[in-house]
Amino acid sequence: MIEAKEVRKQFGAVQALGGVSFQARDGHITALLGPNGAGKTTLLRLLVGLLKRDHGSISIDGIDPAVDPMAVRKNMGLLTDQFGLYDRLSTREYLAYFGELNGMAGPSLQARIDEVADLLAMNDILERRAKGFSQGQRIKVALARTLLHRPRHLLLDEPSRGLDVMSTRALRSALGALRQDGCCVIMATHVMQEVTHLCDDVIVIARGQTVAQGSPQQLCERTGIASLEDAFVSLVGTEEGIVA
Repeated sequence: MIEAKEVRKQFGAVQALGGVSFQARDGHITALLGPNGAGKTTLLRLLVGLLKRDHGSISIDGIDPAVDPMAVRKNMGLLTDQFGLYDRLSTREYLAYFGELNGMAGPSLQARIDEVADLLAMNDILERRAKGFSQGQRIKVALARTLLHRPRHLLLDEPSRGLDVMSTRALRSALGALRQDGCCVIMATHVMQEVTHLCDDVIVIARGQTVAQGSPQQLCERTGIASLEDAFVSLVGTEEGIVA
């Protein structure tokens, strides 16, 4: 489980987070919704220990990432907008490199690479060098790297951006399998269809604060609005950053 209580973070005169609190449960996919500039990416970086908070508490299965970030990262997968691919390495070579960094090796590592490639429907690029990959292909490889070491927690920053229809379906299938396996998944997204069809819980943040948390149905019931997109607009008071 991932828990945050009254988390605040300021950069100079800019307050990125002004009091975020939530719980994300194991075996659930939790959407992180908010307009552009709401603090979603800052929050993900705090959760994995890449930034230190100014106030509040964070617990990842009882571990504070500010105190022991390496212990948190052993069981954490993070997908950001910076993919970090190496153009001269094939997908398999790239994944093997990161697998070895996570203590994996030998036939078991190669078997896991094949497993993740099947899960994400990316066998067609497994032996290809990354140079010339499309945006969607690069996201797939970065996501495969994120899943490779079987993390118990996943932080995904807009994972479906740039994916075509079939790749998006493969992503949804993979996340569904991870949920069944008991993973705790937090996914920052602007795509309401993903939230409606995939997510069990929704955290809504605006102006650096938590304004609501609950299932998509609960948020609709709270606002008295049948459409999740319209309910979101009602909660945050802006239409910025929404993708149908």
